[in-house]
Amino acid sequence: MTWHPVARAADIGPDEALPVEAGGRAIALIAIDGRICAVDDVCTHEFAMLSDGLVEDGCIECPLHQARFRIDTGARVSGPECAGLSVYETKVDAGTVYVKTG
Repeated sequence: MTWHPVARAADIGPDEALPVEAGGRAIALIAIDGRICAVDDVCTHEFAMLSDGLVEDGCIECPLHQARFRIDTGARVSGPECAGLSVYETKVDAGTVYVKTG
């Protein structure tokens, strides 16, 4: 498992997803409930970029067909039948966000 520096914590606004790359994976960073979460940025249904979608009520919504996924678990909660998202461990050190992959 490897920690990757991916963004400054100050660059992640409320109710939005910031697209980053870590370990060759497209990841969306989302600030929620005072912490920074990281999930796959590619929808498992039709491969749209989730960071272009809506963030609300603890979920991220695909902009293409409105599949909704829980940010904390990656589970699909509504929309087209598809697999859930991978969720990644994060940490913040000296204002830098790190994502653990591998």
